Amino acid sequence: MQTIFVQFKCHPGQAYDVADVVVRTLEETSEIYSTSGHYDLLAKFYLPAEVDIGHFVTNQLQTIDGVKDTFTLVTFKAFS
Repeated sequence: MQTIFVQFKCHPGQAYDVADVVVRTLEETSEIYSTSGHYDLLAKFYLPAEVDIGHFVTNQLQTIDGVKDTFTLVTFKAFS
């Protein structure tokens, strides 16, 4: 399992619509938050090991209506 965090920059007024689409249509979604700053949303995704992260981001996330830009963080180890 791969864990990635993706920040979304949305077109004005579209952040809640984008969050709704992500939650409803992508089973890989763990959590999504609205944020302040340079990006509007922060989402956590769990991807199967065989899934190509680049294809997931460019084909599944960047194509959502209202998404202007994304920033992806790939994680290595979770500490608890």
